[in-house]
Amino acid sequence: MRKDYQISGCKITEGCSKEQYQILVFIDPDKEEKRYLVEELKIDEHTLNSALDPDELSRLEFEPEHVALIYKRPKNYSGKDQFLFKTGSSGVFLFKDRLVVVLSDDTPLFDGKQFSRVVSLNDLLLKLLFRSVYHFLEHLKIIGMISDELEQKVNASMENKYLINMFTLEKGLVYYLNAINSNSMLMEKLKMNAVKVGFIPEETEFLDDLIIENSQCIKQAEISSNILASLMDARVSIVSNNLNILIKTLNIVTIAIMVPTFVVSAFSMNVKIPIAFHPQAFWMIMGLAAVSVIGLIAFWRYKRW
Repeated sequence: MRKDYQISGCKITEGCSKEQYQILVFIDPDKEEKRYLVEELKIDEHTLNSALDPDELSRLEFEPEHVALIYKRPKNYSGKDQFLFKTGSSGVFLFKDRLVVVLSDDTPLFDGKQFSRVVSLNDLLLKLLFRSVYHFLEHLKIIGMISDELEQKVNASMENKYLINMFTLEKGLVYYLNAINSNSMLMEKLKMNAVKVGFIPEETEFLDDLIIENSQCIKQAEISSNILASLMDARVSIVSNNLNILIKTLNIVTIAIMVPTFVVSAFSMNVKIPIAFHPQAFWMIMGLAAVSVIGLIAFWRYKRW
């Protein structure tokens, strides 16, 4: 699917004519659209396929007619993902008069206040990278909230379900950390080739700020990943301890029932017993059963079990 945009009045507008478009967005391009990108725009086919590969690393390449960037971004999370946060790749191809963006899935590109003022295609390129960093930071906050909620459930649960969810969450954090580090190398390479790409001093300054933001994002991802990984063993021990407490409680209940049952069973055998014909025999037996329970409880507390 193709969408055309243009920069008008420092804002990005959609639905322009083919003579006016400056920004082309291809979402999961079909064969015809891929042919157009490769044959008409001279985009390398391998680079184009890399932009649609979720496992591709970020990189920067210089072609005769354009600059090609592959950068990482977080995929939109849904309940079907079962706490697994995934990353995807996006391709940006910067020409002199146009910017081509290739995505594997439909995701909001130009939302957010950072796109309220766009002065050039180079500026738009940097803001797309900034949107990716900001998106990662948003997801890291969500992961932190989910982690806290799962921790509370683990503390009160004896099931493995919540532990498995936390392992899945930790796996997603590792993917995020690799993706953010990959973007960091891309931004450093962009800074080294700022003149070759055509950045003006203001854009180079914005790129420096972007590198700082991404570094903070890396640190936050590392801290979240380390905390989650270091506390996993403790949470496994909590689940095991909860199970031991349950088993202990069940044993207490079982023994508490068995002791008075033994007393009653001893007096209900089909043989002659000393108080068989006593008028208060029933209450005497019930009293002995009650005394046995009280004695068991006293012994249990004495042993502090």
